[in-house]
Amino acid sequence: MDQTTQLQERIAHLTRAVEELSEVVARQQGEIDRLTRRVALLMEREAEREYETGGAVPLADQKPPHW
Repeated sequence: MDQTTQLQERIAHLTRAVEELSEVVARQQGEIDRLTRRVALLMEREAEREYETGGAVPLADQKPPHW
């Protein structure tokens, strides 16, 4: 097998690997987007619940203790 053929095979393998990784990243981004929406919804619900029960500052408006 000559060097050109070897390089073409390596490029083909690398191209396939990049395409597979791109699909993985796209799926992960979709999952991150869904989870981000769910967290925002849960924070809103908790803030409403705290407000209705007479809490001082809704959790959604508080900074985490490490800030």
